[in-house]
Amino acid sequence: MDYLEFEQPIADIAEQVQQLELESDKTAAAVERLRQKRREMTDKTREIYENLSPWQTVQVARHKERPHTIDYLSLVFDEFVELHGDKLFGDDRAIRVGFASLDNTKVMVLGHQKGRTFKDRSENYFGCAHPEGYRKAMAKMRLAAKYGLPVICFIDTPGAYPGIGAEERGQAQVIAENMYEMSRLETPVICVVIGEGGSGGALGIGVGDRVAMLQHAYYSVISPEGCAGILWKSAAHAEKAATALKFTSDHLLKFGIVDDVIPEPLGGAHRDHHHMAAALRSYLKKNLKTLSGMDQETLLAGRYEKFRQMGVFLEQESAAGGVS
Repeated sequence: MDYLEFEQPIADIAEQVQQLELESDKTAAAVERLRQKRREMTDKTREIYENLSPWQTVQVARHKERPHTIDYLSLVFDEFVELHGDKLFGDDRAIRVGFASLDNTKVMVLGHQKGRTFKDRSENYFGCAHPEGYRKAMAKMRLAAKYGLPVICFIDTPGAYPGIGAEERGQAQVIAENMYEMSRLETPVICVVIGEGGSGGALGIGVGDRVAMLQHAYYSVISPEGCAGILWKSAAHAEKAATALKFTSDHLLKFGIVDDVIPEPLGGAHRDHHHMAAALRSYLKKNLKTLSGMDQETLLAGRYEKFRQMGVFLEQESAAGGVS
């Protein structure tokens, strides 16, 4: 298991536990020492993860062993059949999409995929989708609406691909079009931020009737490095930017940006993929049942109002008696 820098106290105790487990002495005293160390490791893990800073949350969201979309496809759903291509340019591997089943419910699932090895990450553009990826996603969502299938979106990207080719093929426009089309998609839509939720790259598949995030994910208008580069001209100030952006699950639930926060296993989703998948599956089943029971007019009206009500502003009376 790879430990992050701030997890070093946990790593130290874990090493002591491993040494005790390897000892041949299995006396009652030795067994009790082992149990004590395991309790100590659990307590330390809880202490650290209950007090994560925003920058530490970013590190957890980016942990290389954190489950990705492709992991949840096998752990959450009973079957999955992938669909490819946008019928215009190509098949972007940064977004995976296809038919799936959840118990007896047929759904359309899509999500960003980063990859684990360097080869996979390169092929998936590190989870940064091109316009063809968002067009592929939207085409399959329209197909889902045509056949009355709910849509489930997993968000995990630092942002849309920023290259010249992506801009030439209409990156900004296709993200805007996706947001518009998703706002009026005539089928239930559930969006879950499972890791990073960065900028327009996240919003391109982020408009839904329910928007949730995992406990140690983050969802932001920009990555902390990008924000630091703009405000302080250096990514070295990313930790300061992370604090200022207020993009952690507790902040976003308070602001009404997300509807629900799905708890992660002790120590983060990367510690126990199966536990996290079980919690995610339970959340999806519960909300699919609720949303599927709504008539189409109520569903669309609720989705519209949900996003229209986001944000807070103040009006001040000017000296002339008008509103400024």
